[in-house]
Amino acid sequence: MGYAGNSAPQVIIPTVMASKGMGSNSSSSLAAFSASASSAKSTFGSIDQDFPIGNAATELAKSREYSLLYPIRHGQICDWDLMERFWQSSIFDCLKCEPEDHLFLLTEPPLNPPENRAMTAEIAFESFNVAGLHIAVQAVLALAASWAASPIQDSSAKPSLTGTVVDSGDGVTHVIPVIDGFVISSAIQSIPIAGREITFYIQSLLRERGAFHPSISSNTFDISRGIKEHFCYTCSDPKKEALKFSEDPSKIVKDFVLPDGKVLRLFP
Repeated sequence: MGYAGNSAPQVIIPTVMASKGMGSNSSSSLAAFSASASSAKSTFGSIDQDFPIGNAATELAKSREYSLLYPIRHGQICDWDLMERFWQSSIFDCLKCEPEDHLFLLTEPPLNPPENRAMTAEIAFESFNVAGLHIAVQAVLALAASWAASPIQDSSAKPSLTGTVVDSGDGVTHVIPVIDGFVISSAIQSIPIAGREITFYIQSLLRERGAFHPSISSNTFDISRGIKEHFCYTCSDPKKEALKFSEDPSKIVKDFVLPDGKVLRLFP
């Protein structure tokens, strides 16, 4: 998130919240949150210590007192109370702005249901009183940004909003064709596998190997995500990649330092 005209986002945080003494996205936690959110709607702008967001939430979740809540699942908003509170903290605590003084641009995934757009607009105008709102498909904005950031540009050429965008986020992966700024909805391909699923997969592999000590059992997701972000990558030719490591096995062994200072040795 950030302000128009900047070359990079001002704030980059995961869409997650921390809740004290609640299970992750359980019915009891969401019910308790909804009650809390309803009572707090008159206090927008204040720092919310009960439901921190982003990196602050993931840090608190390392203790057993807090659990993580995800307002978005597989690219779609699944809990509007959580999402509204997340937007509240984003606007007032992260961007530190008054929404009635600004026009807002929000992104949405392809094939987003019209009712989701309507609900987003309702919250934006009725809860936050924004000066204006535009909701755009992420793929179209990505094409526009790639053109603007391209180091080689013909000054006489018009910006092109035609291309194919592969959008893989935390919860879903889309392949989206765009022609002249319009998404070809009938040709969109989607799979519910993205960054979070890869983290869960790494976590399950490490658990099967008994790599996690009981003292860090509450922090295994963050550890798995750290391993993914430090060591995981894609290769164009898996056979050549495997051959490279078979010639020198030491290249495939990696050490990862755990929060308690111990070293976890990683290998296939």
